[in-house]
Amino acid sequence: MTTRRLERIITSVPTADGAGVKLRRSLGSAAALRFDPFLMLDEFYSDNPDDYLAGFPAHPHRGFETVTYMLDGHMRHEDSIGNRGDLGPGDVQWMSAARGIIHSEMPQQTEGRMRGFQLWVNLPARDKMKPASYRDIPAREIPTVALDQGGEVRVICGSLRQADRSASGPVHARSAVSLYLDVRLPAGASLEIPVDPQHNVFVYLYEGEAAVGDEQRALPTRAAGLLGHGESVRVRATDQGARFLLLAGAPIGEPVVQYGPFVMNTRAEIDQAIADYQAGRLAAA
Repeated sequence: MTTRRLERIITSVPTADGAGVKLRRSLGSAAALRFDPFLMLDEFYSDNPDDYLAGFPAHPHRGFETVTYMLDGHMRHEDSIGNRGDLGPGDVQWMSAARGIIHSEMPQQTEGRMRGFQLWVNLPARDKMKPASYRDIPAREIPTVALDQGGEVRVICGSLRQADRSASGPVHARSAVSLYLDVRLPAGASLEIPVDPQHNVFVYLYEGEAAVGDEQRALPTRAAGLLGHGESVRVRATDQGARFLLLAGAPIGEPVVQYGPFVMNTRAEIDQAIADYQAGRLAAA
């Protein structure tokens, strides 16, 4: 089985979004830093309420999916098609904006830690104008697989088999995502995971230290590592242990034209999305 090499490292950079929420962005911090079908990955992490209280007031999306994964804190979601939910620790929200949705994400706390991730995933042209959809997945529905060397894996999307243990995630996405894992390894432990050789795969290390591939190339903390071709991913935690996300998805191979919260295939489609939003018909187009 061919092991994938760590070919490119995208270090996250500080930025702000919404009404001033402070976060770190790796994928998507520049147009050239996408990894088909993945458009953007944000990590938000703060113990200071001033960094997150303003939240993400109502804003539009069209043409892609957002996946919000909470580690700590509480975030309320409301949208233009009548959905409302409160994401807590370990919960996931998988939203397909498709032809259009207007939603808000607002913190439900005034102190303490707010921590999690938001991933943007492109949709193929055939799905961009389908009706929007939404699902909240509570933490209790996300299976955890214990590892022989210690540590564990939460399986959000896709399947994982380790020795005599296996699990499948609760998410069956419209998008091209085939695997979304949250992995915790103790110091010195390693993990090898089979992946579809036709899919793009990346690792985001958010705690500790890790080495990737047969070459044991170091991946810095709070950075995304884009992997080359192969049939498996191998990660070893070094002295501090490691926590990381592992994501895989089928490349779409279509042109990407992005204007803020709209992701389409042509400039004309972007112009139409803007016009629809300004006319109040985005979510009903």
